Amino acid sequence: MWLEQIEALQAALAAYPWAYRLIVAAALVLAAWLANWITKRVLLRGLRRVLHAASLRTGDHEVKLTVIPRLANVIPALILSAGVVAVPGLPEWLIATVHNVCSAFIVLTIALAISHALDLVNVAWQRRPDANSKPIKGYLQLVKIVMFVLATVLMVAIVSDRSPLILLTGMGAMSAVLLLVFKDTILSLVASVQLSNNDMLRVGDWIEMPSLDADGDVVDIALNTVKVQNWDKTITTIPTYRLISESFKNWRGMSESGGRRIKRSLLLDQKSVRFLTADERTNLRRIALIDDYLDAQRGELEHYNTTLQAAGKDAINNRRATNLGTFRAYVTAYLRAHPGVNQEMTLMVRQLEPGPTGVPMQVYCFSADVGWVAYENLAGDIFDHLLAILPEFGLRVFQGSSDAPLRVSITDRSVAHDSDHSHDRHDRHDSQDHSTKALAKP
Repeated sequence: MWLEQIEALQAALAAYPWAYRLIVAAALVLAAWLANWITKRVLLRGLRRVLHAASLRTGDHEVKLTVIPRLANVIPALILSAGVVAVPGLPEWLIATVHNVCSAFIVLTIALAISHALDLVNVAWQRRPDANSKPIKGYLQLVKIVMFVLATVLMVAIVSDRSPLILLTGMGAMSAVLLLVFKDTILSLVASVQLSNNDMLRVGDWIEMPSLDADGDVVDIALNTVKVQNWDKTITTIPTYRLISESFKNWRGMSESGGRRIKRSLLLDQKSVRFLTADERTNLRRIALIDDYLDAQRGELEHYNTTLQAAGKDAINNRRATNLGTFRAYVTAYLRAHPGVNQEMTLMVRQLEPGPTGVPMQVYCFSADVGWVAYENLAGDIFDHLLAILPEFGLRVFQGSSDAPLRVSITDRSVAHDSDHSHDRHDRHDSQDHSTKALAKP
């Protein structure tokens, strides 16, 4: 029936061959469009069902891919390529051109569909619990580069009606140029393999790279670049190969250890360090944290000093408690009792070498919470307390300017100035008297 209608239309338009040719071409384009529309409607509906069944989601939104819509574009290209010969009166070169262009379009469509399929693979991989430690985005980007290079060669070969081998042979002469152009890509590929195999970098790691002003969390690891979100919310993009050729600090070990180091010093005035008297030691027993320390120290000192006295040694050789040593014992006990300090890691209070700025007393411990805010709050609370309780031990912190009171006023200076002038006048008067007496002598 369709053939009869077509033959009748062809007979009616026999006097106008261009009109029949135009109608056939329009019908061919319409058929290709309808095939594309129907295919996308059916296949996209099936894709949504697959996505819901697999629960592939990113946040609260569905993963929007264009794999099947891209593949659906192959069908109208096939229809145009096969049906162009049905259009009467077309020259051979035009038919060959349409066929080649449709074939090249099919190659491009398949390459784009594979590219989006690789994006889907990356999304599915990121759902794994170990995705941050083993990112595959860089490898997928390398596959895309190779795929698009091959697709470009095929498309050029199809359009020019040449063999792809001829083009590949010609590209061999351009290998040196290609190596120069893709130098960073090749270096980045090697770096990505080393970073992944050695587990040197993961998404979410806090890294520091002062040479590139990077200090923050890694938010993306790609083939050519690694993106770091700094603490001021700026983004630093680092070439992947720079992470192998240059040094950087990764704070992941600190985060996984469960403790963050506090290493700060109090600069104490050396003039405030002295021996404790018996009354001061008794007064310090009000502090519950050092009761045991004072008792143990008292027994140890008494035993040592008694032995010296029995040997007839002078009392200058006796051992005595100092306010600085007692304060160190207090700080150690304070840290041991603090709930914010990690008790399973190194904890000590040590005295460093004295210098022009006083005696450094260093607190070395680890916080139980590695979060930045919690860490800073803990360190601040500890040193606030230590600075406030220093006077109880008779100690002072060292400052660049002296804390001695300066009671020099304008009145004092004027009095001193007048006194100096009176002394000068008295001295001049005495000298004149002596000179007069010397002249009066025979």
